[in-house]
Amino acid sequence: MQLTTIEAEETTMATIAFIGLGNMGGPMAANLVKAGHKVVAFDLVEASRNQAKADGAGIADSAAGAVKGADVVVTMLPAGKHVLGVWNEILPAMTKGALVIDSSTIDVESARAAHALAAKHGVLSVDAPVSGGTGGAKGATLTFMCGGEENAFAAAKPVLENMGKKIVHCGGAGAGQAAKICNNMILGISMIAVSEAFALAEKLGLSHQALFDVASTSSGQCWSLTTYCPVPGPVPTSPANNDYKPGFASALMVKDLTLAQDAAKAAGAATPLGKHAQEIYQSFDAAGQGGVDFSGIIKHVRGLARSPSS
Repeated sequence: MQLTTIEAEETTMATIAFIGLGNMGGPMAANLVKAGHKVVAFDLVEASRNQAKADGAGIADSAAGAVKGADVVVTMLPAGKHVLGVWNEILPAMTKGALVIDSSTIDVESARAAHALAAKHGVLSVDAPVSGGTGGAKGATLTFMCGGEENAFAAAKPVLENMGKKIVHCGGAGAGQAAKICNNMILGISMIAVSEAFALAEKLGLSHQALFDVASTSSGQCWSLTTYCPVPGPVPTSPANNDYKPGFASALMVKDLTLAQDAAKAAGAATPLGKHAQEIYQSFDAAGQGGVDFSGIIKHVRGLARSPSS
């Protein structure tokens, strides 16, 4: 009986290729290694490859080389064009019936095109963008928003559970990306709202702690306030206490809000607050603050009160 249990445990270990070893992908690949999987990784950046090697992954000399013989492939790349480019390269080299998971945040149209490519090559596919930032990637506490067929999701879930604590099947091809875009539009809008409230409180002589104590336990409560408070003090782990080092960079928030606006335009949806949030973050980015955590938008909000047009 014990032998059967051991054999069952061994069969859960997979050979996984991981392509894209940046601030998110690197720690995610490391968690797969920690879970006991054989991980073969690839990235164009030498430093990222070296770190993955130090974390216990094998290193391939190309994306196509990484996926040969892999049961599962995970990609974590900057944009839709990169995902489609890499998938066009790797899918012919993958084993029929294997699984490819894309955890990049990209446009819905590109995600659906990627699914179609996978189907053409006889490969199962899931779009599974993440929420939780670099802290979630390191701590294996990410939320995965998944799109794809039921059988593909069923195959992906045990792998994703090694990197996250909440795995949600949102629907068919591209549904994960749709959920991510909508979620991050809420996030961008709410962070600006919280920042405006603190900026107003400062003008009214109300302390940061007093506003936090009231709003965090009443109708103003939201994640941007209670987990990622944009002023130092009330939430010790927020980037505001570390000079707004990301975290989640403002440039990435611009990317996600732009994806939301593109999706809204394509779908014929009205998102006026989403559009205004995009414009505010674009201004912050244009002022050279793209590398600052997105909660640093409070600095931009305070500056609006001092602008000549105010």
